[in-house]
Amino acid sequence: MTVATKPTCDIKDPKLAAGGKKRILWADRDMPVLARIRERFAKEKPLRDLRMSACLHVTAETANLARTLQAGGADVLLVASNPLSTQDDVAASLVHDFGIAVHAIRGENNDIYYQHIVAALEHEPQITMDDGADLVSALIFVALDRLDDVHVKVREWAAKLPPAERQRLISQIIGSMEETTTGVNRLRAMERDGVLKFPVISVNDALTKHLFDNRYGTGQSTLDGIVRATNVLLAGRKIVVCGYGYCGKGVAARGRGLGAQVIVIEVDPIRALEAAMDGFAVMPIADAAKIGDIFITVTGNAGILRREHFLKMKDGAMLANSGHFDVEIELPALKEEAASVSTGLRPHVDEYKLRNGNRIYVLGEGRLVNLAAAEGHPPSVMDMSFATQAMATEFCVKNKGKLAAKVHPVPVEIEQFIAQHKLASMGVAIDDLTADQKRYMSGWEQGT
Repeated sequence: MTVATKPTCDIKDPKLAAGGKKRILWADRDMPVLARIRERFAKEKPLRDLRMSACLHVTAETANLARTLQAGGADVLLVASNPLSTQDDVAASLVHDFGIAVHAIRGENNDIYYQHIVAALEHEPQITMDDGADLVSALIFVALDRLDDVHVKVREWAAKLPPAERQRLISQIIGSMEETTTGVNRLRAMERDGVLKFPVISVNDALTKHLFDNRYGTGQSTLDGIVRATNVLLAGRKIVVCGYGYCGKGVAARGRGLGAQVIVIEVDPIRALEAAMDGFAVMPIADAAKIGDIFITVTGNAGILRREHFLKMKDGAMLANSGHFDVEIELPALKEEAASVSTGLRPHVDEYKLRNGNRIYVLGEGRLVNLAAAEGHPPSVMDMSFATQAMATEFCVKNKGKLAAKVHPVPVEIEQFIAQHKLASMGVAIDDLTADQKRYMSGWEQGT
């Protein structure tokens, strides 16, 4: 049977389902490309009888992806990819209204988070989907018998399995989809180290993902989270954007659009040059720390805002992170420098009063501020990302056994399909090349 009639779940409150369904269907109105794929999947069943475990942010937009995978015939189990990104009403609705297994609770501690990862592993998936590669990394550590490198909950579960069973779990994986830059970086490191045992489609690197989701989605939702958490006026403030990748570009552009004075921090000379020519101030973090009002990390790296920077910051500085993991702001060091810590000053705002008297405010516990303090990316942009996820999954299944155990790009034809249908849904028409133009572009004989 493809979908369990009584799906397993560990959610906050089943009574929240009615509100969650409204939220899911509201998002669905602005996700027409994914809806079109779901309609086709329902007819063709390209994922028939496949077990899928997905470790993603449990939001209304993700719910519509899960519905699409289910429509394609998959037996889907969904767990959270971040302790603060789950929308509890959405989780309840997925279980109650759509019959999809969910193990996710907003605010879950690390033990519960990894107990939910165990639930995803116990599902014995043939396809996985990740936002940060926590699920895949757990699978690989278990298969390699490196149980000291996994959380205790995963270790306790895996220790009960004989070695042959651990190998079977990983050997049955057809492929995986990865949603975010952090996850792709981890997966490429796995490939480099020779431990990646199945193909992975890098959805994050698709143009229909990072050009739009990372730039427009992160740009808008990050500032949305900051404003919801603080109610601060951004106009006239000095916003320090740490990182000028696509996420940083989006945050910087949106900040300037709201009247902020934007300063960019970079280590890559090309990106720093681009930021300077885009009209932003560019300087080292040691200099920006003295003058910034709001600091936003979007690098995907660790230790971006550190002890020496906290000590230079002015009274009232605000720190927010939109990188995947909560390691970009060194919170343990900030806590050591604080004379007192007041949590919950406002929802998603904690105050650290330093021994020098200055106050520093951390938003969303240093986790993804756009999901901790807001609702994540708007559905219109996630329409493209999740349409890419769905079609990449279908591609992976259709090419079972043909793809090498490495990180693969999303096929160009999938990207073209999604872009064309997104334009059509927006009422935008474009031109086609004429026959003469095609000949000119493909030839070499005609010059000046």
